Amino acid sequence: MFDWLHVVARRLGAFIVIVPLYVAGPAMVLIGALDSSLLSLPEINDYLVVVRCYKHPRAVFIFPLFAALGSVVGCWLLYTLIRRGGQAILRRRFRPEHIKRVESAYARFGILALAVPALLPPPMPFKIFVATAGAMEFPRRRFLITVLIARSLRYYVEGVLAVFYGERVLRFLKDNGLIVISIVAGVCLLALIVYLLSGRGRAAVERGRENEPGPTDH
Repeated sequence: MFDWLHVVARRLGAFIVIVPLYVAGPAMVLIGALDSSLLSLPEINDYLVVVRCYKHPRAVFIFPLFAALGSVVGCWLLYTLIRRGGQAILRRRFRPEHIKRVESAYARFGILALAVPALLPPPMPFKIFVATAGAMEFPRRRFLITVLIARSLRYYVEGVLAVFYGERVLRFLKDNGLIVISIVAGVCLLALIVYLLSGRGRAAVERGRENEPGPTDH
């Protein structure tokens, strides 16, 4: 984290800790919305959730939800901007090779390509997945629900861990990012396998095969 970002995080942390929840909650929504749309403030949302929940353990029941809602609002703004501007805006902001990888992830994994990055802490990139979802016109309702569930799970887990372990939670996530990614990816893969083996999953696969174009006659 850059020095100025570290200073901003500390000052916001001091503010979030001392103000009452009816001020801290809306402030967290605003910070989360700015971070997920116009600004890049890596780790600040996670840091603020950890600090608030550690200093005020009862906040763990509701405060992480404010962070998740802020992230949803910011993602919706970025999604809408890119969806209206299309591929032109997307390619001005991100490298073509990165966009291609994300598009391939969506084609291969579907909703998991959005859920996994939303769930994982920094340094896992996320905005490119949001922007690509907008450019690909990913269904808006499914997009918002996925981000809300994934971010809520992430912040609630951090909040609960903060109650017991304090700010060490952030250091653990940063130092063990690859382990966390591997575990989450394994769980998501297992969930995907279970889904594909279920009756609903098999039906979806069969519908996909039926919609594939057949060979043309020459």
